Amino acid sequence: MPNRVAIFWPGDYRAQPNEWALAQSRATTDQLVAALRKLGRTPYVVEGYLTRPDEAISKLGSIDDPLIGVFVHWTYAPHTVDGVVEKDNPLLLASNFSGTWPGLVALLNTGASLESVGRMASRIWTDAPDWTADARVMERLDEWCTTGRILYPAHEIRGAGAITADAVAIAAGVLDEIRRRRVLALMLGDTSMGMINGYFGPRLLYRIGFSEHKVDQAWLIDRTRSVADDRVEDAFRFVQDRGVSFHWQDADAADFTPDSTRAQLRSYLAVLDLLAEFRADCLGWQYQLGLLKLLPPSDFAEGLLNSHTRPEGDGQVVITSTEADQGNLVPMELMKRVLLAKGLPAAVMFHDVRWGARHDGRFLWVLLNSGSCSAYAFNHDVTSLAGVHSYRQPAGYFPVPGGTFAGVSRPGPITWARCWLDRTGQLVMDLGRGESVALPDEVREAWWRGTTRQWPFMAADLGCSMETIMAHYMSNHIAVAYGDIFGELAALAQSLGFKVRVLSSV
Repeated sequence: MPNRVAIFWPGDYRAQPNEWALAQSRATTDQLVAALRKLGRTPYVVEGYLTRPDEAISKLGSIDDPLIGVFVHWTYAPHTVDGVVEKDNPLLLASNFSGTWPGLVALLNTGASLESVGRMASRIWTDAPDWTADARVMERLDEWCTTGRILYPAHEIRGAGAITADAVAIAAGVLDEIRRRRVLALMLGDTSMGMINGYFGPRLLYRIGFSEHKVDQAWLIDRTRSVADDRVEDAFRFVQDRGVSFHWQDADAADFTPDSTRAQLRSYLAVLDLLAEFRADCLGWQYQLGLLKLLPPSDFAEGLLNSHTRPEGDGQVVITSTEADQGNLVPMELMKRVLLAKGLPAAVMFHDVRWGARHDGRFLWVLLNSGSCSAYAFNHDVTSLAGVHSYRQPAGYFPVPGGTFAGVSRPGPITWARCWLDRTGQLVMDLGRGESVALPDEVREAWWRGTTRQWPFMAADLGCSMETIMAHYMSNHIAVAYGDIFGELAALAQSLGFKVRVLSSV
């Protein structure tokens, strides 16, 4: 492999997150440069963050040297992919494995997006303060410098294996239901913020019993105006009566008021009307970035839709995928239907794989998304919104004030899933069993405040090693349901034509 190595910074489109992460980008790059020099390489840094696809094309497209992208905060996948697609120079995605900013989230999203377009890339990470002192990282970095690839163990990845007759029968019933009436997903826009890996489109959705109906989310600006004030007030009383705790005008949130929540409920009701008009089964909601300065954040509305108890509801959830991510929307809807077929609460949680650490002898992931969870995670009661807290979304991301749908996820066994597109064009369903874990208060608060305290929190053992997730998982997002629906979901996914990939240490 050539001696010279180019280091680049994929960035956010928004200036503020790039400024927040600048110190970590510089520190991580310094560590990477020192490690490469110790291995006898000559690193150089491409100037500045890549904040648009054209910058990736112009700054990376002409580089034939090996490339390393530094991921310490959220970045858009096209800010890497568009500059390297259809090139074959070695590519490495490197992260400081910190939860401060969602750098791991960006690495996983970019890795999955590269896979979906057939571009080879490797991954490396460490939380060591001195990368040169991390023997394992230095060994792997040397492997990449020598061969252009890092080969990680894959022994925890396997097929679905034997499935019980009862699980197959339940899956067959769900499959019959889908065959009688295919699933219709209402899509308010396409995936947001560069999540190439999260969009499948009709040609792939048709194969697995889904259809999509796209509605320009700009409709919401007009539709919210036609929602009657008395409906908003009824919804406002409903969420308070059912137990939501609102943190209006907390410190650093003076502009978050009851009227902010009313505006979010107005959006929720407008979306309910759209769902009814088109008789849609589930929802993908882009929101960012197009509505960022025009309507309050969608997360509180998304959390309500994903909850059994909600204003103008029928006792059932409407599966809602934030950022219009179809890679989560599809397994969430399938999980909901399996849960219903088993007579279980049908709530499915939407999360980012944000960060993780060891506690009490095992590695736990912090699953944490901006607010589109379900109240069931926080109370295990389908009749209540108790345990839901609504904090102002951080102003640096969300200029229009509005609240999150946050809380502490209760402990219990979980099934998790994600679907993604491999380089051959095959849809793959990743599945696993795990556990939502209760942490001591001081540990939970330290981990939560070390990430984003306003967002819903789950500490989860995903049933496989941290290394398997970091090296092989193909998304920044994950769908989580309480209970064991693993066999039924595996059987259903296989029947629909997915390649099933189980991630498990046993």
